[in-house]
Amino acid sequence: MAEARIVEGIEGLRALVGQEIGATDWMEVTQAQVDQFADATGDHQWIHVDVERAAEGPFGGTIAHGFLTLALIPRVLTSVVDVRGFSMVVNYGLDKVRFPAPLPVGAKLRGVVTVDEVTEVGTGVQVAFTIAFEIDGADKPACVARFLERRFV
Repeated sequence: MAEARIVEGIEGLRALVGQEIGATDWMEVTQAQVDQFADATGDHQWIHVDVERAAEGPFGGTIAHGFLTLALIPRVLTSVVDVRGFSMVVNYGLDKVRFPAPLPVGAKLRGVVTVDEVTEVGTGVQVAFTIAFEIDGADKPACVARFLERRFV
């Protein structure tokens, strides 16, 4: 497993603006994860959880929920970057999210992180990241999201 890049404080984040800062290791998306996500969210659509029916469906098998992919953002960020010098971090939101390709169960996925912007807010900063969730061997990513977090000193 790759080590997270250590970044010190606001100036360390600012120095990364416009840069791709790293990618996670490849991780397999399993049917068990998809089923657990379906149970947690109540989204039991057959394209996600009915293996037999989905095999005959448009994707040739079950696919992960788009929101399951988004739920991996914290895992991706902490795998890629270790930002120090802040007392607290909170999720602030998403500016833009797209799901260009379905994510087949059993596929390998990784997150690639770019720092887009660092803006002062109150006693800290708002950081905008673009996270592209690439599928091993696929032309298009499963998801591209602009994620916002706020870090306080």
